Amino acid sequence: MELAKVFENNQQWIQSKLATDKDFFSELGKGQSPELLYVGCSDSRVTAEEMMGLGPGEVFVHRNIANMVISIDLNAASVIEYAVTHLKVGHIAICGHYSCGGVKAAMQSEYLGLLNPYLRNIRDVYRIHKDELNGIADEEKRYDRLVELNVQEQCVNVIKTACVQKAYRERGLKVHGWVFDIHTGKLIDLKIDFEGILKNIMEIYHLD
Repeated sequence: MELAKVFENNQQWIQSKLATDKDFFSELGKGQSPELLYVGCSDSRVTAEEMMGLGPGEVFVHRNIANMVISIDLNAASVIEYAVTHLKVGHIAICGHYSCGGVKAAMQSEYLGLLNPYLRNIRDVYRIHKDELNGIADEEKRYDRLVELNVQEQCVNVIKTACVQKAYRERGLKVHGWVFDIHTGKLIDLKIDFEGILKNIMEIYHLD
């Protein structure tokens, strides 16, 4: 890729926006009030706003390898805190995708440097759901199911955070688990039963 092309594309994008709305950038500069926080994978094939058909100002985005929400990750925690407490988003979506390289790497026993302790968190998801996953004979289907279960566990991690619990009680903030099917382009709502999953652990994680 020639990086000069990036700046050429930028100029074309500016002109296309101004052609339909001459005040587009002046309005954009007034601030943001997105309704959705999207936490997704850094994979270059998965572009958050484009696949949802949303534009600038409509979604607050955080991306990392395998869409993880880890308690010691200050970056992710800061994004969630800002989106929930200051932007007051009404929805948080954790979105994984099939054929996720991070999920596959987590299941391979090889040295990956700094990635190893990070990917261990996905291995923990495998450990929690080992019986179900080991019962899936097809390797690709097993990885895809781990992608879904990883989304589920990261949603649970989001729900454990103090600001999310506070917003849930005060204004009905909702958390969603999604998967992007990279083979078809379809965005799938996993319709996770959070109440059922959290029923036995809310006594521990509920904040008074």
